[in-house]
Amino acid sequence: MKKIVAIGGGTGLANLLAGLKVYTDHISAVVTMTDDGYSSGRLRRDLGILPPGDVRQCLAALASNESLVTKMFQYRFDKGRGISGHSLGNLLLAALEQITGSFQEAVYQASHILAIKGQVLPSTFKEVVLRARLKDGREIMGEYNISREGHRAPIKRIYLKPARIKANPEVIWAIQNAEAVIIGPGSLYTSIIPNLLIREITQIMVKSKAKKIYICNVSTERGETEKYSVEEHIKALIKHSHPKIFDFVLVNETVMHYNDDRGNFGEVANITTDQNRIDRYKIIREDLIDKENPLFHHREKLAQAVMQII
Repeated sequence: MKKIVAIGGGTGLANLLAGLKVYTDHISAVVTMTDDGYSSGRLRRDLGILPPGDVRQCLAALASNESLVTKMFQYRFDKGRGISGHSLGNLLLAALEQITGSFQEAVYQASHILAIKGQVLPSTFKEVVLRARLKDGREIMGEYNISREGHRAPIKRIYLKPARIKANPEVIWAIQNAEAVIIGPGSLYTSIIPNLLIREITQIMVKSKAKKIYICNVSTERGETEKYSVEEHIKALIKHSHPKIFDFVLVNETVMHYNDDRGNFGEVANITTDQNRIDRYKIIREDLIDKENPLFHHREKLAQAVMQII
């Protein structure tokens, strides 16, 4: 079985993992630790823990089967003072951290509860905040605020605060031993790039001899990549990391949702390209779209395309 590292966060990464687990048990999901919205943000503020939301989604995606336990882990309360908006999995991870004494051990124990295929690795165990400079000159702090204000003025660059943090050593080991390293899919500025702003991770990826694939999103995203082309996704990614962190770009070739906003921000659309190469990167086009939900990848199509490249 192939040893695969997948880097990102949020729904995009979880969707990929759910498809890949059919092909291999040797999956290491590297997850960003900058989430500060909704349930994760509240738990960060109230308990001082690392954000559990993206970790929870990836744990559920890699679970051996979609049993009642997994559905319970993903369950989100929609009423109740103090508990409304929280997912049970986030609360479980918070409880496990209190019981075991570390977020690392909490993730490890949750992995056993769900009998996951592979492992979920926070990119760092250090407290970190995402900040951005917008094209209108404003500085914005926090992942949630960046997505909201990025709709009003495009994002120019993002940073970590503190700027230099240590990577999770298990992430470095996983990349060193991987046969394939996958970046994305997911929110470009708030799920993918934050992992690559950790210098150790980018440095080890540049040195890696694995097949390195960037999965471009099938659509633009409100507040982050409105009006972006495939080429602009690539440029933003390497601007924040290094040109040699990937060699292939997997792109969806099917367009179902068109952007007809005539210059206004806010609308999203499917994107593709007819180019075979962009700069040094080989472009691979496949039908990857979920026709029932055309702003997202179809997990089985995506996993099959990735495995064909590998």
